[in-house]
Amino acid sequence: MRLVTYTFRGTTRLGALVGDTEAVDLNRACALHRAERGERRARALADFLVPPDMLAFLEAGDPAMDAARAALAYVREHLRAQRGAATASGLLFSADEPGFRLEAPVPRPGKVLAVGVNYKDHAEEAKIPLPERPIIFAKMSSCVIGTGAPIHRPRVSTKLDFEGELCVVIGKHARHVAAADADACVAGYMAGNDVSVRDWQFHSPTWIMGKSFDTHGPTGPWLVTRDEVPDPASLRLRTWVNGVLKQDASTSAMIFGVGALVEYVSQAFTLEPGDVIFTGTPAGVGSTRSPREWLAAGDVVRVEISGLGVLENRVVDEP
Repeated sequence: MRLVTYTFRGTTRLGALVGDTEAVDLNRACALHRAERGERRARALADFLVPPDMLAFLEAGDPAMDAARAALAYVREHLRAQRGAATASGLLFSADEPGFRLEAPVPRPGKVLAVGVNYKDHAEEAKIPLPERPIIFAKMSSCVIGTGAPIHRPRVSTKLDFEGELCVVIGKHARHVAAADADACVAGYMAGNDVSVRDWQFHSPTWIMGKSFDTHGPTGPWLVTRDEVPDPASLRLRTWVNGVLKQDASTSAMIFGVGALVEYVSQAFTLEPGDVIFTGTPAGVGSTRSPREWLAAGDVVRVEISGLGVLENRVVDEP
């Protein structure tokens, strides 16, 4: 499934894509499915099985995923004959419909972790020795935005940079997880942009200040469930700025893969459903180019990962 968080006329809910331009409300789909099966209190059952909020849905685990898949399969069949009724009832939405907007798939994760220097070519361009273990830092969850939302060029710096990355979304509570077992703890994957304010990044050794400005954690456009990403180490990651290709790499080039990252961080603290891990960026960022290329107001950054969709955001001056 391609899971989304969408807002329509001021209400934000969980959905799934049907085709490329339509979204189904999964909670309402589950209620319809259960009612058609003759189950009592279908609405209350749907709220329990498929909560309308992404974090609550991920917290509900595999049973919620299974119920959502069953509801989505039912609705796909239902839409063939009753598309008009589905639209009128708030079950189906067109992405082009006025008032419809995709949010970050996980709008406010409990934790946003990120990995520094996780591609050899990026280490080489930045003249940084290859790390012996993952370099982990945090981004504040308030930095997270969705596709189409503006990236703010901050008032306090002009050294604004892009970093296209694969993001992992955690689906289960995970502590002391072996790398070989990490896949079972993952809900899915999405594209991300670890936007960085380079001078503020090095105000302290933790990097947190330069990585957590408001709007500097674009993710999306949707969360692709792990069953549809059989090998997260074989995805093509590309980043464009104003239509010019800046980064082009395979996730196979990561120094520490998804399993190794989950294993490492889960030795220190519990990963929880909805937590997001930015897995690092390949070569090509603006700060290592000659001359350096800082993002300016009006620039459009586009991150595309094979099978995960396109994340696109325009830079604006901070209000």
